[in-house]
Amino acid sequence: MPSGLKRELGLFSTSAIAIGAMVGSGIFILPGVAYMQVEGPAVVAAFLIAGLLVLPAALSASEMATAMPEDGGSYVYVERGMGPLLGTIAGIGNWFMLSFKGALALVGGVPYLIFVAPGVAEYIIPIAIGLALLFTIINIVSTKSAGGFQFAIVGIMILVMGWFVVSGAPDIVPERTAGAFSVGSGGFLAATALVFISYAGVIKIAAVAEEVKDPGKTIPRAMIGSLVFTTLLYVLIVYVAIGLVDIPAAIEAGELNVDGEGPIMALAADATLGPVGVAAVVLAALLALASTANAGLLSASRFPFAMARDNLAPSQFETVSDRFNTPVLSVAVSGGIIILLVAFFPIDQVAKFGSAFQIIVFMLVNLALIGFREGTVEGYDPEFVAPLYPWVQLFGMASGLVVLTQVGTVPLLGAVGVTSVAVIYYVLYASKRVDREGAARGAIRQNIGEAATDRTRSLFEDDGEYDVLVALTDQTSDQTKRGMLRVATDTGRLRTTDVSVVEFLDIPHQIFAEQHATVIEKDEPEWLQTADGSLPKWYPDRQVNQETDGGQTAPLSERNGERQSANTKIRYREIDSEDHKDAIVDFATYEGIDLLLIERRTADFYDQLFGGETQWILDNAPCDVVLVEDRGFTGADEIAVVANRGAFDPLKILLADAIAEETGAELNLLHALPADAPESQRETIKAYHNELISLCTVPARSTVIETDDRIKGLTRFVGEADLLVTGVDRSGISGQLFGRPANRLVDSVSCTSLMVQTHDGAKRRGILRRLLMDYLFS
Repeated sequence: MPSGLKRELGLFSTSAIAIGAMVGSGIFILPGVAYMQVEGPAVVAAFLIAGLLVLPAALSASEMATAMPEDGGSYVYVERGMGPLLGTIAGIGNWFMLSFKGALALVGGVPYLIFVAPGVAEYIIPIAIGLALLFTIINIVSTKSAGGFQFAIVGIMILVMGWFVVSGAPDIVPERTAGAFSVGSGGFLAATALVFISYAGVIKIAAVAEEVKDPGKTIPRAMIGSLVFTTLLYVLIVYVAIGLVDIPAAIEAGELNVDGEGPIMALAADATLGPVGVAAVVLAALLALASTANAGLLSASRFPFAMARDNLAPSQFETVSDRFNTPVLSVAVSGGIIILLVAFFPIDQVAKFGSAFQIIVFMLVNLALIGFREGTVEGYDPEFVAPLYPWVQLFGMASGLVVLTQVGTVPLLGAVGVTSVAVIYYVLYASKRVDREGAARGAIRQNIGEAATDRTRSLFEDDGEYDVLVALTDQTSDQTKRGMLRVATDTGRLRTTDVSVVEFLDIPHQIFAEQHATVIEKDEPEWLQTADGSLPKWYPDRQVNQETDGGQTAPLSERNGERQSANTKIRYREIDSEDHKDAIVDFATYEGIDLLLIERRTADFYDQLFGGETQWILDNAPCDVVLVEDRGFTGADEIAVVANRGAFDPLKILLADAIAEETGAELNLLHALPADAPESQRETIKAYHNELISLCTVPARSTVIETDDRIKGLTRFVGEADLLVTGVDRSGISGQLFGRPANRLVDSVSCTSLMVQTHDGAKRRGILRRLLMDYLFS
């Protein structure tokens, strides 16, 4: 979409933005602090390792920037790859982090300014505010001016620091640099975490990608080149500085604070370059800190601009000036934030919070690239491809986690606070204005759907014998008994089935009772007969090797209750025990049952806080379980199959297909989505349904409904069905307090219902999985 922004930034200006955003507080303020953190010269290695840990994010950002050269940088990549929620977190976090860093840079030159002009200390805040206002005006007028100004600052700084390195190297005291590259020093990881923020500007090139000439080549060259150059510059400067300055002695003399903070580069210049060199280094320090503020403002202002274009921020931030071709409001607000921070807030602490959040953003950038690579994103065709995918990205995320644990409690809590604010903002404002999702979410949903389709296909193709237990009690009505047996025998339409119909009877407790229940073989029971004394039409034929046609009848068997057809064998038993629920689970365990059918008892789900006997059986059964809510099932023209969370359990499809095969019914695969669900989610679910339909042996159709009240919406579409097949969900206290959606659905319809719980699914029914399935499919 054309934005009105000019593509004016070339390789040098673009590189200058990154170098200027990195080289500032990192090299002029942090070396002394990091030296004290690591307690020695290994601060040099800390700067080197930190640069290497940033490389994965730089490679990932380079690839995504060449595919999407849009203003917003890491926000755009995270938003497109991971979705608008995480994109909002990255956008707001980057916006404020860069503002914090820019404000810190403006007042961070205080030690250097005081070093040469002690009398101006009381005017530092007004001077910093004036500089913030100046940089705001420069960025409003033109990004070309901003880029050119940035290039001039960086050029002067590099010349001065190059002079410092070349002239100071011969005067290095070797004892002071011994162990400079030792990574085993105490506090090394903490020092690495501290200097990590020094490289935060590396991916800020992408924040102005829409204004870069030939972005496919310029962006990766500028990003990787500036990172390599800055890392080498840091290592050389810090190595020379600690070799020239006796830091413990400088602290004792009061030239540096006890934590190592102070004008360490000016002290190093004074030891080797003389007054002219000191003046030059102080000038370079002030220019570098100014460049950090300028680059921070330039990049920060593009985040609200990009968010507004995606409806995540008010549309006024997207407005581009006809006169200057810059997003004036975004620049002005960002500059205003920096001025307020300089004037009223403890900038140093806020900047440390930003460093922790920057690590999180780098991790999200690596994750976003995985989302794009694994997702099916139309139009994603980068000119630059990050090498060694996905190992580089996985390394970047893992190392980020390690560094994050070392950044400190307060900064980590600050990052959590910024994240929480971003989430609240998204929920209250932005979520109502967007209907899209990230590539990763779509890819995960697609992969889950494909895996579920493969499991369903395997279940349909499995021709092994299936052992089914129909567990009856003295509370089960004759009608429900017949309905449960019919469901069990219908599974024989697709595979060989051995059905055990067992009535579990409770007997009084006996002091000297036997240790096991009594099992009695029975004949075909009387409750099976119809009014004229014949067997139901759906009952399997007596003759072995002859399949039922749905209309054969026969008198009661006289062969010890054993009934056979080509696919189904039925046995009747009676078991006396002191606790029928224990006996049901024990029988299923010892007999190697594959599927257990029990009657659904509503009171067990609603009347007891911790669940009744039905819940106990669901929690302890060694096999798949089906709860049968019989409401006079006599046949079906339509069977509704409802997905609870995520993909359909394959057993749901198998049972529904088998019953439909016997009754001549049509399947209706139902899935409920919110009214504002993204189109990609609808398309993925419809494609998944089509795959399932191709596996079924009966006619089937797909129905994806859009509703803000899932239960009411599903109830309306299930209303015409003769049988509902759904799942079992949300056990425990949460289900009792907030209700179980599947139970509320079953109670809302008038037809017979089957609630399916797979044995593997019961193991996976944790809160994290429920949240993930709701996020992906609902």
